[in-house]
Amino acid sequence: MTATQMLAEILRNMSIIAEDENLLKRAAKYLRKLATEKKDSSLMTKEEFFAKIERAEKDIADGKGTTFTNKDDMNAWLNSL
Repeated sequence: MTATQMLAEILRNMSIIAEDENLLKRAAKYLRKLATEKKDSSLMTKEEFFAKIERAEKDIADGKGTTFTNKDDMNAWLNSL
């Protein structure tokens, strides 16, 4: 199921409960909970952030990484992922 299909299903279900204030409140509360979980899981500490930058700088200094001379090469590489 694609993200667009899932969104359509969510909207169809929301239209079914749209006239019931209590159900809408429960849905909103659950969506807030999910959004908070997503936000919390994507955060990193300041130390983790700077450690990640240091690792990336070391990788660059060691010659690791991929460089591109033009956007077509970059797009071809991205499409290969």
